[in-house]
Amino acid sequence: MIQAQTYLNVADNSGAQKLMCIRIIGTSGRRYARIGDVIVAVIKDAAPKMSLERSEVIRAVIVRTCKELKRDDGVVIRYDDNAAVVIDKKGNPKGTRVFGAMTYELRQFNFTKIISLAPEVI
Repeated sequence: MIQAQTYLNVADNSGAQKLMCIRIIGTSGRRYARIGDVIVAVIKDAAPKMSLERSEVIRAVIVRTCKELKRDDGVVIRYDDNAAVVIDKKGNPKGTRVFGAMTYELRQFNFTKIISLAPEVI
């Protein structure tokens, strides 16, 4: 469960390394974000000499959470970290590579480009 002030790892090579969630997009009263939700975040740590810089406000989609994800068939998926992929306004990833396993549920939210870049889809 991701809420405001939550720190996330970045699961792509866009240049950002740590994000802090500011707001959940598309919700008015919901407090927590789950896998597939788009958030507004600020970059807390970035790699030097990259296109994204520290303290820049960006959009990101959540791809991994420590809170378990329950599927209809009874499978429970849980990750070791909270992670997000930096995206642009259209929903395309800013990086060219994605690291770590992704869930199949991202395809339902039309993030097919992220799924195609992922090395493993669970």
